Amino acid sequence: MTAAPVGTGPGRLLVAVYGIFALAAGARAGVQIATRFDEAPLAYALSAFAAAVYVVLTVALARGARRTALAACAIELAGVLIVGTLSLADPAAFPHATVWSGYGSGYVFIPLVLPLVGLFWLLRTRRPD
Repeated sequence: MTAAPVGTGPGRLLVAVYGIFALAAGARAGVQIATRFDEAPLAYALSAFAAAVYVVLTVALARGARRTALAACAIELAGVLIVGTLSLADPAAFPHATVWSGYGSGYVFIPLVLPLVGLFWLLRTRRPD
């Protein structure tokens, strides 16, 4: 294994993508919560949660906080899989889409691929024992 810091090389691209997703999901959730929260509170709250996870990942990757980033990637992947499955199994429960609905289909499935790439990068760059 290489001992590269997580926020260098290709890790910088990962930081940038997570930063963009943090801004996009946060702005979307903020507008939805402020203007029509009563229409789909679960969906909008989940979008806000996704934005928070993306913020944590952005900061953790940029600072090299490997354990925090690993935990956040695992939470993100679980969220995408759980919300994605539930949104397809029971569409009535999600009258409005979240960032993770349909496994991130509204975002070209990037929310599904991103935690896998993040986990791969974090594990690839871990320090040798």
